[in-house]
Amino acid sequence: MTVYVDNYRCPATVGRLTGRWSHLTADTPTELNAFAARLGLRRAWFQARCRYASCPAPDGVCVHYHYDVVDSMRTRALAAGAVSIDIHGFGALIASRRAALRPAGEVTR
Repeated sequence: MTVYVDNYRCPATVGRLTGRWSHLTADTPTELNAFAARLGLRRAWFQARCRYASCPAPDGVCVHYHYDVVDSMRTRALAAGAVSIDIHGFGALIASRRAALRPAGEVTR
């Protein structure tokens, strides 16, 4: 299993925290939450509810599951073993998760 952190670095203010935000994700939600706990991220920050009607969400966990992290936490995640990917790599992970949940033989556009 692998944990990934992308290079999105979108500038935003969330609450009182202003920074450049990236996505921390993993091959499974369980692995992601364990890794995030080791980094000191709160479980309440886990994002797993889908906003898209076209996204399958078995067991209530959307294929877009991730934590948003600022640059300092991104650096800590990389030092702890996360793999750096670009934003397109993050999109490819989401697409492969979605494809794995489609019924066999279903055609996509």
